[in-house]
Amino acid sequence: QVQLVESGGGLVQAGGSLRLSCAASGLTFSNYAMGWFRQAPGKEREFVAGISRSGGRIYYLDSVKGRFTISRDNAKNAVYLQMNSLKPTDTAVYYCAAPSRRLSDYVPPAYEFDYWGQGTQVTVSS
Repeated sequence: QVQLVESGGGLVQAGGSLRLSCAASGLTFSNYAMGWFRQAPGKEREFVAGISRSGGRIYYLDSVKGRFTISRDNAKNAVYLQMNSLKPTDTAVYYCAAPSRRLSDYVPPAYEFDYWGQGTQVTVSS
C-alpha cells in the first residue's frame, strides 16, 4: 500500500521560506516520478512542481519558477519542496503525489498522478 506523508507546512510571513517534505512508502521510490500540488479554497488544484525518477528532469508552475525548488533523495524515499520568497498567493494545502505507473525518466502530466498524501497547510501572511 502506497503511503505519502507530508510535513513542514505552517504559517509564514510574506518573503519567508518553508521546506516541505514527503516521506514515501509502499513503492520502489526510485522508479517513480514525484510531484507537489496545491489547492487553495475555491480554486482548482495546481501542479506546482514535478521531478523525474532520477531527478534529472524537473517541471515548475510558471508562478513559482525561481522561488521554489523540488528535489528528491532516493536513498531516503523522500521528496522535498523548498519554497522561498513566499507570497500570500502561495497560501494553499500542499499535496505530495506519485503516479501509479512506473514511467521513463520524465515528469508526467498532472493526470498521471494517482497516489496522494493527506496534505499540509501553508499559510503566507501579508
